[in-house]
Amino acid sequence: MRHLIDILELSVEELDSLIATAMDIINNPEKYAHKCDGKKLATLFFEPSTRTRLSFEAAMYELGGNVLTMADAGSSSAAKGESVADTAKMISCYADIIAMRHPKEGAPLVAANNASIPVINAGDGGHHHPTQTLADLLTIYREKGGFNDLTIGLCGDLKFGRTVHSLISAMSRYKNIKFVLISPDELRVPDYVINKIVDSGHKFVQLQSLEEAMPQIDILYMTRVQRERFFNEEEYLRLKDSYILDIDKLKTAKSDLVIMHPLPRVNEISVAVDNDSRACYFTQALNGKYMRMALILKLLGIE
Repeated sequence: MRHLIDILELSVEELDSLIATAMDIINNPEKYAHKCDGKKLATLFFEPSTRTRLSFEAAMYELGGNVLTMADAGSSSAAKGESVADTAKMISCYADIIAMRHPKEGAPLVAANNASIPVINAGDGGHHHPTQTLADLLTIYREKGGFNDLTIGLCGDLKFGRTVHSLISAMSRYKNIKFVLISPDELRVPDYVINKIVDSGHKFVQLQSLEEAMPQIDILYMTRVQRERFFNEEEYLRLKDSYILDIDKLKTAKSDLVIMHPLPRVNEISVAVDNDSRACYFTQALNGKYMRMALILKLLGIE
């Protein structure tokens, strides 16, 4: 039995295999319509979510399976003080696989250590979000044809952005990657993530100006400043509009730039950008469903 807590638990070869499965699902959806007949996915979301929870549920339904969902921790036994470990043991009696989001770093790992079924980390605090990274990788693959020789700009909340941390970890395993890290000083990438870049031998630069970075990047990964990660409302309000991508800022960008965002966006990407052919963030959300379908099949051991 395998779980997925951190994207690095998947080898490059396994990532390639998941992408190949996702591409086959896209091209031949009828082949997969009954792969999970009789199987149940439990979505345990102790934190608000739209795309991740619904894409997991859509993925399971499109594989022919069923879903047990807990979308409000306040209406669950967690509100009575039930531990994550006990919740995992209990859900293992009812479902075949768990997707869990939790505001506390490490909670899905605790669940995995106590469940008797596979557990997928659907986001834990500011730590990891491996299935968003799977969506990101499929998007890059479909737009760029591969993962080597790319300059990736990551912009916004790079301190608390778990999607940023997971994507950097994944892309650090490919060849000739340069990371352009764009953020205010207060929201810079944590040192442990920087160490991963250094240890992998890749180049990186830290900037405060999105305009300065724009001409050199192949992929722009925008993120929102996350209100829920701040203890100080005044600090959030000061930083929340640090970067807003609009049409003017794209004038110096490459014609084949790929604009990504894990969503939800607040105002960090102007709606006018949605009509630009380089905007890929809604396709990115769709790609997440395909990769979650491939991952469910893998962890359930279904060919």
